[in-house]
Amino acid sequence: MDLSNHYQIDTLFSQLGLDSDKQSIEEFIANHHLSGNIRLDEAPFWSPSQSAFLREAINEDSDWAEIVDHLDTELRH
Repeated sequence: MDLSNHYQIDTLFSQLGLDSDKQSIEEFIANHHLSGNIRLDEAPFWSPSQSAFLREAINEDSDWAEIVDHLDTELRH
């Protein structure tokens, strides 16, 4: 399994301009939720640039896609 930085959620949070320590990530996930119909990149809590990054990661199946999918799953619990 490739363990490059793109596959770590703290690096994704840093890329999104969010606090990336373990507690901040856990708090973000606990405080933000997605309903079944909203795509991750369309969530109201993202800035336009964050939304664009997430959309591109999925649409282009970039190195970020796997961890972005993981974040999507976490936000739907």
